[in-house]
Amino acid sequence: LAPMTSADAPEIQREILEWGQLGEATKAIAEAVHADAWRPDVVLAIARGGLIVAASLAYALGVKNTFTMNVEFYTGVDERLPVPMILPPAPDLVDLEGAKVLIADDVADTGATLALVKEFCGERVGEVRCATLYEKSHSTVKCEYVWRRTEDWIVFPWSAEPPLFAARATDA
Repeated sequence: LAPMTSADAPEIQREILEWGQLGEATKAIAEAVHADAWRPDVVLAIARGGLIVAASLAYALGVKNTFTMNVEFYTGVDERLPVPMILPPAPDLVDLEGAKVLIADDVADTGATLALVKEFCGERVGEVRCATLYEKSHSTVKCEYVWRRTEDWIVFPWSAEPPLFAARATDA
């Protein structure tokens, strides 16, 4: 048998999210939250992919209190670090003991990032729920609010093009 080359490798199935679909997606998620009669006190964005999702949900739900957590996990298309890592600064949740927190991200793929953020919130807040645009069946975290389920690699409009500048050594 001849060795397999990259040309022989199976093509990764991709689902493409267009900018125009983002409003439809976040509106549907916000409507699902509202239908549950659950009103979050805080929307917590997982940066970077969850920033746009969180901002859209916060506006739609009328929530002004937002936080951001930087979590590094993905390094390329379907390539990731062994475990996700919280990057500083982490939000100070000291005054949120009874708060309802909606964690927002773009995708629940393995679920490892969401699990880490849920664990971080843990006993510091009253209740945590998760909202994502996409969820994959193998995700270890099952989100309460999901726009679509897929097994494909998702191409988001905010990360579809390569960066204009190469990563600095401190960014790697």
